[in-house]
Amino acid sequence: MRHVDSFEIQPPTPPSHNGVPRSAWARARRRVSRWHRPYIAALLLLDFGAAALASFVAIQIFDQAASGFYGVEEDPTWFHTIAFGLMPLGWVVILWGSGAYDRRYLGLGPDEFKRVIRGGVAVAATVSFIAFATVTQLSRWTVGFALLGALVLVLVGRLTARFVLHGVRSRSGHAGHRMVLVGTLPECLEVYTAVTRNPGAGLVPVAIHITDGYAAARGIETPVPVYAGRDVLALVREVGGDTIAICGSASAEPGELRRLAWQLEGSGVDLVVAPQLTDIAGPRVHIRPIEGLPLLHVEEPTLSGPALLAKNLMDRVAAGLGLLLLTPVFLAIGLAIRLSDPGPVFFRQPRVGHEGRTFRVWKFRTMYVNAEERLAGLVDQNETDGMLFKMKQDPRVFPVGRFLRASSLDELPQLINVLWGEMSLVGPRPLPADDGDFLGDVRRRLLVRPGMTGLWQVSGRSDLSWDEAVRLDLYYVDNWSLAYDLSILWRTVGVVLARKGAY
Repeated sequence: MRHVDSFEIQPPTPPSHNGVPRSAWARARRRVSRWHRPYIAALLLLDFGAAALASFVAIQIFDQAASGFYGVEEDPTWFHTIAFGLMPLGWVVILWGSGAYDRRYLGLGPDEFKRVIRGGVAVAATVSFIAFATVTQLSRWTVGFALLGALVLVLVGRLTARFVLHGVRSRSGHAGHRMVLVGTLPECLEVYTAVTRNPGAGLVPVAIHITDGYAAARGIETPVPVYAGRDVLALVREVGGDTIAICGSASAEPGELRRLAWQLEGSGVDLVVAPQLTDIAGPRVHIRPIEGLPLLHVEEPTLSGPALLAKNLMDRVAAGLGLLLLTPVFLAIGLAIRLSDPGPVFFRQPRVGHEGRTFRVWKFRTMYVNAEERLAGLVDQNETDGMLFKMKQDPRVFPVGRFLRASSLDELPQLINVLWGEMSLVGPRPLPADDGDFLGDVRRRLLVRPGMTGLWQVSGRSDLSWDEAVRLDLYYVDNWSLAYDLSILWRTVGVVLARKGAY
């Protein structure tokens, strides 16, 4: 942490390009991060290779229809040129036209994959149009396999590339965007906290430029250097930044934001605006320009409708199949528990669910039978600041129970609660029913059914503070969607295998 105690004033220099010295922009260009260039080059090779591999596999599987696919029965050289050259090249060109290589969408969020899928649809439409226009007889099986296989392989390649990119960002801090935050100190610190929660996002604040003067920040500890009274563009050059983030009220000055955008033309420096809309997901925010004024329209959370019906159906079907398939696992775990400590196999505890209704959650018992009596002597060793008691080395947990907790197998019986409609596969974690009424922000979590997994589990589980767990649960409630549930379920697999935050 740094104490704000002094500020440097950049001396005026004669402008020559949009009000900024050309020599300054030349140095700025050299220092701007160019991680996306080799990354995009790698994606181009991966996508080309994926399309070529899909064509090769389609030819091997549907050998009799291979030449019919491309309509060049008598010329094998031309046939292979189309299969392994023109078709993959067409994929790359159409993906490029769909914005699948736009660096703003690489490595974060679902937009990259949406653009890939949109490009895949465009490729299929293009092949269909060419076949119709040239009256070419195509093998439907070969065409379908080649196109669908290429799309799947491209998506897998993108996921792999993103995993590698996130690993590089998390371990070394490289391959990211170096941001200079501009605004009042509280606004900049709020944006700093938000963008640094996920190191894999690659947003690295390197400096803060405050607009409310030196006195507003005197003596305050900050995670990065703070400046005031400086030329923002010169500061970006000095710290090697490639992104300027305008925080909150810093963008309120009429014309200033537009002039700054003009000055950044040709510099390679990005300009982003961070409005005070924290914990609201992108699909709920839409820009509606009115006479040159971009208005941000925030839609209400959707907690009903066909998507919710599909969620309920998915929960019940998955829970029923899970209980059926996991019956041998349940029997083995039950036997291990009985051999470890005589007593019931299951542990049931009252929890608060949807709309405040109380239910009894099912779990495999992981503690000795006298655990409740021993709790009073351990209260002062609680390692969390929330409603639930947590200890990493809880003496009440027997050895098999410790394994069940670390592997999250103790929570499998909650599939019974899901089947009965008391819980969901994904949702906020269920709260104890003996802590009285839930007031304020916490009560909003009761608008949806609690889940076996959720944002709290894939973001750290027991390692999170109470406030952070509440924030994640509220974010889920306000931004719920069926696609979001599926992404959390996918992330849960990795978290469970890594045993992150489970004790």
